[in-house]
Amino acid sequence: MSKSDVVLEALHEFVDALDRRVPHVERLGETRIARDAAALRQEAVNRIHELSVTQFHRDTQEAERSGGVMTDDGGPPRKEE
Repeated sequence: MSKSDVVLEALHEFVDALDRRVPHVERLGETRIARDAAALRQEAVNRIHELSVTQFHRDTQEAERSGGVMTDDGGPPRKEE
């Protein structure tokens, strides 16, 4: 598992935990806590998107490079025996 995979997994767990949180409006400061939690969640979602796009492009480039290795070199066709 790559470092970015570990970070993505942790961010997904963080977002899931924030989604499970139930605000307790009767508590002092809860409005601020809920607002801060929403902001942190959005930052985590944005980071997940950035890392996913970066990972997708890296995987695509790697596939293109490895695909290039497997292409025909343009030499004469092999004769079957």
